[in-house]
Amino acid sequence: MSDPQVAKICAGVPAMNNTLLWRIRFMVGDPVALLEIPEAGGVRSTLLLRDIEMQRARQSALVDDVGCPADFTPDGGLSGDRETATAQAAAECFRRAGTTEVVADRSLPFIFAEFLSRAGITVRCDTELWVADRRQKTEEEIDHLREAQRVTEQAMQFACSMIGTAEARSGGVLYRDNEPLTSERVRTAVDHFLMDQGFSNPRSIVAGGPTGADCHDVGSGELLTGLPVIVDIFPRSRATLYWGDCTRTVVHGDIPDEIKTMHQTVRKARAAGERAVAPGVTGEEVHRATIAVIKADGFNTGLPSDDDPDSYCAMTHGSGHGIGLDVHEPPLLDIKGPELLLGDALTIEPGLYRRDMGGVRVEDMVVVTQDSCINLNTLSEELTWD
Repeated sequence: MSDPQVAKICAGVPAMNNTLLWRIRFMVGDPVALLEIPEAGGVRSTLLLRDIEMQRARQSALVDDVGCPADFTPDGGLSGDRETATAQAAAECFRRAGTTEVVADRSLPFIFAEFLSRAGITVRCDTELWVADRRQKTEEEIDHLREAQRVTEQAMQFACSMIGTAEARSGGVLYRDNEPLTSERVRTAVDHFLMDQGFSNPRSIVAGGPTGADCHDVGSGELLTGLPVIVDIFPRSRATLYWGDCTRTVVHGDIPDEIKTMHQTVRKARAAGERAVAPGVTGEEVHRATIAVIKADGFNTGLPSDDDPDSYCAMTHGSGHGIGLDVHEPPLLDIKGPELLLGDALTIEPGLYRRDMGGVRVEDMVVVTQDSCINLNTLSEELTWD
């Protein structure tokens, strides 16, 4: 928890800085500065932003006071550049309050540190400021994540069924509506589906066959029967700004025995990771629980070397990550991952990959509870979606 006796600053553009957005709960696309200044009996928060946004901010922002840069014009005046003027005004506001030292979080733009320094104010970065606070989701935030994951699962069902029920033609190419089914077609269909549900969507991963051996290749080209297709969808609600994140693997037609074996292991590894989750357990311990299953079943971990055959099969990444206002946020479920906290929202997403066939990955979202976790997913983990 942060020290209430120390002045603090969080600044930038809330539409881009999610720590700032989390602090003020107010969306705007221009630079703002949140100043927290200790006073008798507590801390007073002041939000500085464009004058035309002040009325909205007074109605919605979680702050005590709202002002604009002109309210804190320093000697010599304000710059005509909006970000510079906001930094100048923040420094002047602190100076008038008699503040000599300010603590900032890891997201502070350097321009704010520069103008605080010019005003004779010492700036110190606390790399952990607000990190734990933000990780511990409120019931409202969990509801937002639950809804985001519900819609994400609907999109996943739509995408995997689109692949699983396609028609295989010459050369094993999948067809729908007499046109080849490509990664691009599936991705576009998912985009449209999510847009109708009020979600924005980065490029979903729809990676078929050997392309899926690179766990973050988004996929391209025609999809084929008999090969795995990794589908990873991670959209953001336009209403709440919270993310969903879910991965499933689909195989059209006959499933190769190697893929069945990989899939069985990945499912067991995901379940083992979920069982390991609890407050006080480290992210590393969760990761080790998943890779213990991977290794026990005879698979590897780590990236292949140039000397490894294309049949080298391994889990090449961590076991998951935090999620909330960012799709990737602390903590990591990986080596040196920190202790889990009550309210952490996490993905658990083990996978196995081999260059000659592709990959298999399964991903769910869980929330840490008093003694374990709850899983926000209900969707099938099977490879067949017909």
